[in-house]
Amino acid sequence: QVQLAESGGGLVQPGGSLRLSCAASGIIFGFSSMGWHRQGPGNQRELVAELASDGSKKYIDSVRGRFTISRDNTATALYLQMNSLKPEDTAVYYCKRVQRGRTYWGQGTQVTVSS
Repeated sequence: QVQLAESGGGLVQPGGSLRLSCAASGIIFGFSSMGWHRQGPGNQRELVAELASDGSKKYIDSVRGRFTISRDNTATALYLQMNSLKPEDTAVYYCKRVQRGRTYWGQGTQVTVSS
C-alpha cells in the first residue's frame, strides 16, 4: 500500500502564491505518473498538472505559466508551486500517484483564494 499526504494549502489573496507538497510512504516502487488534481465547489475533479516517469509535464490551460509541478530525486515527494493565484483556483487539491498499474490518492488539501 501507498499513502499520500498533502500539505501546504491555505487561504491566500488573489495574486499570491502557495506551494503544495505531497509525501509518499509505504511500499514505493517506480512511478508511472504523479499529478495534482483539484475539485472546486460544485465541480468535478479535474487534472491540474501531471509529471510522467520520463520527466515530461503537462498542465491544463488555465494554470499553464502560473503553476509548476516538480518532484524530489527520490520521487517520494511531489510539489506544486502555484503563483498568481486566482479566485477560480479555489478547490481541494489532491495528489495522485500511479505505480504498477494502481492509482493512489491523498486526502486533499484546501486552497482558498479570496480577498
